[in-house]
Amino acid sequence: MKHKILLLVLFMSQSLFPQTDLNNVIKGGELLLSGLSVLKTSKSGAKKDSKVIESVCVKNKLNERITFIITGKKEDGDSFKKELIIPKDGKECLFQFPKGIYTYEIVLTNKEIYKKGEYKFEDDVVITVKEE
Repeated sequence: MKHKILLLVLFMSQSLFPQTDLNNVIKGGELLLSGLSVLKTSKSGAKKDSKVIESVCVKNKLNERITFIITGKKEDGDSFKKELIIPKDGKECLFQFPKGIYTYEIVLTNKEIYKKGEYKFEDDVVITVKEE
């Protein structure tokens, strides 16, 4: 009698949760994890020898909009200038940014220079502008 009840329970659980659905869920999870690891390894391998930075981001924690101006020279001698307009509590990024030493200016909405300086960009960075 115990064997019949056990077989009945197993049979009913098989019909409620088909094995193919479970296999599909497992395969989907494996694909997702392997895809993420491939992206991570290819990104870290390319970073060492690359002459560009994946991303340079600037966060604005001031009470007004700012303009982040970055200037410099590329390896081929051409001048490089980018301007990011960043709203209050916003974030903007530059992608595929050439490595090097650049000058930067942070300009407020009234055209006053809030901060000015030089920075050596060698790796991905997030710059946070906040009140001092």
